[in-house]
Amino acid sequence: MNVKILCVGKIKEKFYRDAIDEYVKRLSKYCSVTITEVPDEKTSENASGTEIDIVKDKEGERLLKHISERDYVIALAILGKQMDSVTFSKFIEDLGIQGRSSLVFVIGGSLGLSDNVLKRSDFQISFSKMTFPHQLMRVILSEQIYRAMRIMKNEPYHK
Repeated sequence: MNVKILCVGKIKEKFYRDAIDEYVKRLSKYCSVTITEVPDEKTSENASGTEIDIVKDKEGERLLKHISERDYVIALAILGKQMDSVTFSKFIEDLGIQGRSSLVFVIGGSLGLSDNVLKRSDFQISFSKMTFPHQLMRVILSEQIYRAMRIMKNEPYHK
């Protein structure tokens, strides 16, 4: 299985990069993982709704360029479906059984994802009703994919 994490912006903090690198290294035992970052747009503090939509649309266009027709796209969205770790693992396993060998998880920027990215997604998932910084979300997503793979293989989860 090929897993791509597609996200807006660069990780600035070393501790986030280190955590993500650790999970990607662990995941290499189970699947191929790539992380693709697209540039984020500058946003003014008091941006209007229209300005916010323009920013999300520009970021969305950049994201969509990295998604192929055969990719199964899972958008991280606050209104998406919530799952526990076992259900998430089963969800990924079922996609593999269905022949979905290329999964793309999309994490938006600080303003979220554009409507076009959400429309392109095959599934929307929410990790909580709370909002997390998009940089931290990469760590959480990486860890949950790793946990899902361990659950699928019926291996105990230690870390």
